[in-house]
Amino acid sequence: ETEGEGGLTTNKVAKKAGFSIGTLYQYFPSKESILLAMINRERRRVLDELQAMMKRAVQERRDASSVVRELVHTLVESFGSGPKHKRAMIRLAWRMDHHENITQALREASERNAFALSQLGDPTLRAPTPALMFVATRAVMGAIRSASLEDSPLLGTPEFEDELVRMVLGVIRA
Repeated sequence: ETEGEGGLTTNKVAKKAGFSIGTLYQYFPSKESILLAMINRERRRVLDELQAMMKRAVQERRDASSVVRELVHTLVESFGSGPKHKRAMIRLAWRMDHHENITQALREASERNAFALSQLGDPTLRAPTPALMFVATRAVMGAIRSASLEDSPLLGTPEFEDELVRMVLGVIRA
């Protein structure tokens, strides 16, 4: 964890998990397969967290601006920023992850967010059409991914999140 990408070995993963290296290799044939499983688990955790957040927002009848701000913050924190070692692991995940996994997660999040936005009852919002949601989700995640891969100092700053929020609100507002 503290050594970043280069310090991640199969032996260290086995030790941290409390398994022997042989046991680990029974379930995962390679270091890459372990990393992909970790990436998938984290993606699922974030999607579940976002779904719960959107459900609460609908129940509380929150305004769209605060919902978008919380959503953007969670995405930046989960897929872009953090301490140096976490950022290194996130960059590795962005480079390793398979396109179809990312695409499926974006589709799922887009559909869930469209439903939640339509349930907010905010008259200033456009109907969350598939095209609108495609553009909004890909724009946000594309910016986070690019900033992460470039190791941009903007990640985790209020300015970066503010611009993402402005962009999303500009897309979804009537």
